[in-house]
Amino acid sequence: MRIPSEAELTRVYGECQESRKRYESLAKNFSERFGHEKAEFFSAPGRTEIVGNHTDHNGGKVLAASIDLDTIGAAYPNETNVIHIVSEGYRKEITVNLSALDKIIKGSGTVALVAGMVEAAEKKGFKVGGFDAYVSTRVISAAGVSSSASFEMLVCSIINYFFNEGRMDITDYAKIGQYAENVYWLKASGLMDQMACAAGGAILLDFSEETPTYRQMEFSFEKAGYHLVIVNTGKGHADLSQEYSDVPSEMKQAAAAAGVSRLCETDLDHVLEKVSEIDNDRAILRAFHFFEENRRVVSTAKAVEAGDYKEVLSLLDESGNSSWEWLQNCYSLQNCKEQKITLALALTRLFLNRVGDGICRVHGGGFAGVIMCVVPESESENYVNYISKYFGRENVYPMGIRAVGAAHLGLE
Repeated sequence: MRIPSEAELTRVYGECQESRKRYESLAKNFSERFGHEKAEFFSAPGRTEIVGNHTDHNGGKVLAASIDLDTIGAAYPNETNVIHIVSEGYRKEITVNLSALDKIIKGSGTVALVAGMVEAAEKKGFKVGGFDAYVSTRVISAAGVSSSASFEMLVCSIINYFFNEGRMDITDYAKIGQYAENVYWLKASGLMDQMACAAGGAILLDFSEETPTYRQMEFSFEKAGYHLVIVNTGKGHADLSQEYSDVPSEMKQAAAAAGVSRLCETDLDHVLEKVSEIDNDRAILRAFHFFEENRRVVSTAKAVEAGDYKEVLSLLDESGNSSWEWLQNCYSLQNCKEQKITLALALTRLFLNRVGDGICRVHGGGFAGVIMCVVPESESENYVNYISKYFGRENVYPMGIRAVGAAHLGLE
């Protein structure tokens, strides 16, 4: 069975030795499980949110990027009306009958997610057929780097390549993933995760219109002499669904007081005029965060274009402080004694204070999970060793920004 070419692997991963072994293993497992002699190969990265924490759902702006942790898949049409997906490490096969989507229970996990993607694709006028796929991932699960969106964008790539001749674009991918999460997974997600995983590289996103707009940006921490390190602090024990849902709903509560449905449709001055009419102080603070965070995204993009990475880091530091103090997504009020995010931030700040450089902030949705640290390259290994003492080396991920988004990989 042919696998992606060395040139293709190098284009995606910057090397072709380790990645080749991954795809050889993937091809072997796919063939053994499904009996196919042929396969096509796909990859979709996870993502990092650089600045723009919890703004997308209210029509805000985000600077995000794909990362060099990805989900890969081997797949081939099976000439039936059934999708079969095996995910490495999970015993139960995902099986979706395209003729019986109405029988799939919403909220029932990955099966429901795939069913939702099928329904969304068909509603948008795209074709979907049966296929077999074997999937393996290195994207950290439940840790703020969008393992679910990475999987969704991989499935979109498969559907696009086999059944739609490449007619689906990045925005189609993102909206299909969002529909599946909202309607079939019952999760109130925006579009940022999907867009960042699908596009590749760093992108400046604007969610103020029904169809989000984006533009690519030349951005790399390494270019400025820094490394990005993600620390998985451990999953919180509380059910955080309500905590996540409260963020967009409370921002919209503040927006409603100003006479609009989303904060992007008004401005800070109008909300300030209505403060006395909003009986939820946290909603006011979260609205303040939205407007200031939007400003920071625009300023960060300008600093990136000017090559002023000192200003970039300063703005990222401001953003992290705002998430902690105004947005308030660094720990759950359901169990305020469990504060893995704030503990990791405090430990990291102690390290960075001694170094005299770098920043740290909550990463992604927050409440539990992940922080990001941007540390000087010369101190990267020292930081990894330091923070590993508290959270385990297996939970510390030095990573880079990947230029290639969700993609079909050419064969040898």
